[in-house]
Amino acid sequence: MADLFSTGSNPDKAEPQGKGPRPLADRLRPKTLAEVIGQSQVLGPEAPLGVMLGSGSLSSLIFWGPPGVGKTTIARLLADETDLHFVQISAIFTGMPDLRKVFESAKMRRANGQGTLLFVDEIHRFNKAQQDGFLPHMEDGTILLVGATTENPSFELNAAVLSRAQVLVLERLSEDELAQMVARAEAEIDRDLPLDPDARAALLEMADGDGRALLNLVEQVAAWKVDAPLGRDALSDRLMRRAAKYDKSGEEHYNLISALHKSVRGSDPDAALYWYARMLEGGEDPRFLARRLTRMAVEDIALADPQAQGICLQAWEAYERLGSPEGELALAQAVIYLALAPKTNAGYMAYNAARRLARDSGSEPPPKHIRNAPTKLMKDQGYGANYAYDHDAEDGFSGQNYFPDGMERPELYAPVERGFERDLKKRMEYFARLRAERSK
Repeated sequence: MADLFSTGSNPDKAEPQGKGPRPLADRLRPKTLAEVIGQSQVLGPEAPLGVMLGSGSLSSLIFWGPPGVGKTTIARLLADETDLHFVQISAIFTGMPDLRKVFESAKMRRANGQGTLLFVDEIHRFNKAQQDGFLPHMEDGTILLVGATTENPSFELNAAVLSRAQVLVLERLSEDELAQMVARAEAEIDRDLPLDPDARAALLEMADGDGRALLNLVEQVAAWKVDAPLGRDALSDRLMRRAAKYDKSGEEHYNLISALHKSVRGSDPDAALYWYARMLEGGEDPRFLARRLTRMAVEDIALADPQAQGICLQAWEAYERLGSPEGELALAQAVIYLALAPKTNAGYMAYNAARRLARDSGSEPPPKHIRNAPTKLMKDQGYGANYAYDHDAEDGFSGQNYFPDGMERPELYAPVERGFERDLKKRMEYFARLRAERSK
């Protein structure tokens, strides 16, 4: 039964070819690792797979990368290069009974002197118990596991599996690499695509780094009967542009919000607007963006520009009143304002330092002179005694100590020389000077 999942070590031998048409992507499938386009960072002579193959020692692997970059192809060719029996399963369609059959077949092959490379597509979709099921078979050499995932393995895979496998990052294909793929496709079909140079560039953009998607587009374009090469607009009319890769709950979500936040922090309004637009185009909830913009105002701008937080809240309210798409313009203006505002994290750092000091100092009580004394007993205990009412001081500043008795005065808030916080720094220095004078 497990052999239903097996394609053998050679895909051309494993699947008898009938007389029906074969998809272009299948016809162009590389026969050797040297034919693979892209991924030199893992396949080069000094790269991880190149070194493993050169030394004759292949370990279990996790391929992490976007769709259409060669994860399945490379796994299949690794089996060919190492004379391992290739078995492919998908975590979406495979349950524990199927896995047990796969492992039993692999044990029988091992007893007969042949190893098994088990390729698991979408491995992150297996739950913890299913992932744990691979461990004994990886450890005793029954299988060499090659998993493929589009999600961050750090979040999606068990630490035990990760400790027994090397994670290799496969990257989206560059436009030059996609162009090589188009040239290889044109050689296979023995004619050029009916596109002018601008339309060819648009075709590569539509693929968005996905080689499989590109070949599907090429196959569609090659089938068209046209009298003259098509331009970009004509191509766009005939083909639907692929939606940008974006998962609102996955790795790409966090990558893009990080890019937006760091662009704002880096005072680059153009980059910030770009990432903001990328998230909107991917279907992100504008309310999530409004919340994150407000966080940026609090965390990165703070008292360098006290208006920033209000600008964000007003933009958020404008979105709630206007809805899409008009309300998204209000948020875009908040993005621009935040990017160009003076920046400080002094308040953020002071808050964190205060929390650490509060944890470390335990339950030290306030000094008695700043405790309220609503009862006679408390007054007799010295609560409120010798408290100096600041408004009675000529300059409105008493200079008394407000930290617990015996605690060395810490310096938590250190305002910077930017924006409104420059004025706060002057006030801090003024009060520090008065405090030093009155402590003499």
